[in-house]
Amino acid sequence: MTSPSAASVATLALVALVAGMVDAIAGGGGLLTVPALLAAGLPPHLALGTNKGQSTFGTFAALVRFARAGLVDGRRARLTLPLGLAGSLAGAALVLATPPAALRVLVVGLLAFAALFVGLRRGAPARLEDAPAPPHAPLVAGGIALAIGAYDGFFGPGTGTFLIIAFVGLLGDGLARASASAKVVNFASNLAALALFAARGVVLWRIALPMAAAQLAGGWLGAHLAVRRGDALVRRVVVAVALALAVKVALDLRGA
Repeated sequence: MTSPSAASVATLALVALVAGMVDAIAGGGGLLTVPALLAAGLPPHLALGTNKGQSTFGTFAALVRFARAGLVDGRRARLTLPLGLAGSLAGAALVLATPPAALRVLVVGLLAFAALFVGLRRGAPARLEDAPAPPHAPLVAGGIALAIGAYDGFFGPGTGTFLIIAFVGLLGDGLARASASAKVVNFASNLAALALFAARGVVLWRIALPMAAAQLAGGWLGAHLAVRRGDALVRRVVVAVALALAVKVALDLRGA
């Protein structure tokens, strides 16, 4: 492939800024960045590797902002971060075990359900002190991190959105708090994938680094908006992202 122009890199950085904001609030930033990288002429394996190279930074920035706002449960994070890392590595190892087409059908249904669930749900507590922990919460949180971390390593679309839905539906988190917990797991799964892609030499750092700088800014800003605007903003963005992801995966399935 030819080296991308300065204008192309600048455009990719702008896409990364917007994607970082969206991803910090509701997940689904890859819906913007992966097609942009492909459109810039990167072959699929380089697009995926470079995407992880830049998205990890946005996830980290969002995680730090959520932590500063008091929305990250430290005890939960000490469990979910390593399990998300392990799950992502296991998912990558299992990538040949399930036909991707079969998984796409399941993902379309789950994303449509996610949009409906979040769109209709009201009244969950947003902050740690407002939310008594349900029984077996550590076990449930660990299971979420391991399972969805493995999904991210195996397939990926909608990981952040699925994490938010799981933390809301299974642990009773408010949407802003669920976004914070999702960032812990998503950062771990992104980091595992980045290590794998970097070791194989499929991260184009000359593109990934400018995008990473934009992702840092976008991730911080998106998390700031989620903290300030709370569940109302997160609900709207999660519904929009879930529906957009469902449409994209359905179109991919149709074209397969």
